[in-house]
Amino acid sequence: MKVGVIGGSGFIGSHLVDKLIDANHEVTVFDIMSPHRKDVRHVIMDILDPTRTTLALAGGYDCIYLLAAVANVNDVFQIPVESAHVNIMAVAHVLEAARRTGAKRVILASTTWVYGMAESQAVDEDTPLTLSRAGHVYTASKVSAELLCHAYRDLYKVNTTILRYGIPYGPRARMGTALATFVSRAIARKPITIDGDGSQWRTFVYVEDLALGNVAALEERAANQTYNLDGSEQVSIRQVAEMVAKVFPETVIEYREARPGDYKPKLVSCNKALRDLKWQATTNFEQGGARYIEWVRMSK
Repeated sequence: MKVGVIGGSGFIGSHLVDKLIDANHEVTVFDIMSPHRKDVRHVIMDILDPTRTTLALAGGYDCIYLLAAVANVNDVFQIPVESAHVNIMAVAHVLEAARRTGAKRVILASTTWVYGMAESQAVDEDTPLTLSRAGHVYTASKVSAELLCHAYRDLYKVNTTILRYGIPYGPRARMGTALATFVSRAIARKPITIDGDGSQWRTFVYVEDLALGNVAALEERAANQTYNLDGSEQVSIRQVAEMVAKVFPETVIEYREARPGDYKPKLVSCNKALRDLKWQATTNFEQGGARYIEWVRMSK
C-alpha cells in the first residue's frame, strides 16, 4: 500500500514507520522534523495550514495515518487554545485534504482517555460517553477529533478508522510520559516526583506492540471502525517509580499534590481488536520497561 504517516518522526510514529516498512508498504513521513531513518521519503508539512496540507497529501494514498497531536496532557493544560488548534482543527484539515485528494482512508490516533467520559468502569468501543464528563481539554479535543471522523464518513464518504491508544512507553519515548520522565530524573540524580500518592494506575502499552496494532488496522474490515489498543496489566505510578529506583538505587521518590483533571483509569477491553485484527499486546511492563532503560543507557 501507499501510506502516509503524519507525525512519522515522533515517538509512536517512528515505530509505526519501522513496522510499515517491514511489511513492505511504500511509506512517506509528513512531519516538520526529520524522520529517524534515511530510507524513507520525508515531506515537511504543517497541518495547521489547510492549503499546504491538501497539496502535500495529493499523492493518491491508500491510507493516511494522523498521529501528530499535542499529546502531553500537561502541555494541553498549559496551552489549551493552541492544543485545540492542533488536536481539532488540524484533524479537519487532514480529513478535508483526504476528501479532496481521494485518499482511501484516514486512521486517527485517539486515546483511551475518552473513557473518562464513561460512567461504567469496564468499557469497550460501544460504551456511551457523556459530554459533560469531559473533565480535561485533552479529552475534549480527542473526542472532537473522533466526531469529525464520523461526520466526514457520513457526509463525504471519507473512510476512517479510530484507534484509541493506551499509555505508550518504550524506546524513543518523549519526555512527559511517566517512565521516560522518571528514568531521565534518575540518571540526572534528581528526585522522582509523583502527582498524588502514586496509587493511580495505568494500563501501559509497549510502543512496538502499539505500532503493530496500527499496521493491523490497514485490514479492510477495520474501515469505519473504532478499536482500543491497550495493554492488559494494571501498573501503578508508584510501581513505575519503584522499578526505576531499583535500577538507580540512589533515586529519591517524592510526592506532591495531585494534578487537576487527571485521568481516572478504566478497564478497557481490547477484545474487538483481537477478534477483528488478531492483535493484542504481548509485552509485559517488566520486559518493556527493562528494554526502555537499556535503550536509554545505550543512547548515552
